[in-house]
Amino acid sequence: MVKRTVTSRLPTRYGEFLLHAYLEEREAEAARVHLALVRGSIDSESEPLLRIHSECLTGDLLASIRCDCGEQLDQALAAIGEAPAGILIYLRQEGRGIGLLNKLRAYNLQDDGLDTVEANIHLGFEPDERDYSVAVDILEDLGVMAIRLLTNNPNKVAAFERSRVQVIERVPLVVSETAENANYLETKRRRLGHMRGGGPLA
Repeated sequence: MVKRTVTSRLPTRYGEFLLHAYLEEREAEAARVHLALVRGSIDSESEPLLRIHSECLTGDLLASIRCDCGEQLDQALAAIGEAPAGILIYLRQEGRGIGLLNKLRAYNLQDDGLDTVEANIHLGFEPDERDYSVAVDILEDLGVMAIRLLTNNPNKVAAFERSRVQVIERVPLVVSETAENANYLETKRRRLGHMRGGGPLA
């Protein structure tokens, strides 16, 4: 469970947001602070454009092109900035949930020929250790009942199936494919079921 702890105004190059910080207390582990950037009027009647973005220090901050995280974050903020209402939830679960140090170890395994799924398994983890239940809790705290979900990841859609928040549309993100990220993107599609295209969900 998370608790909204502080709210601040955040002007950005994508427009002005309200930044809500949520504290997640965790048994036997350090607490995490997750963020919700809100733009426009959000209530139970709105259907905001939502991006759930898991922390990627190398992609988001250091402009790595091994992955598509930084480009997805930029695209999402730009799209939310242009939408009537939107939310970006930034979850502190680095490296598909395995943490920064293990992600860097996975990088070395990938350079030795493993794909991202194989590297995680080799290190003793599931292919994707992320948990999106915190994002559901944040949306319920904000009073949001329906969303247009900006994602290619079927696990994010599935996270809402047992919640009170309805996904009325999946909006795809289209990123650039390069020599550095081609295998990464293909692994996400082939091994993790990431989708292309979008549209209303029945």
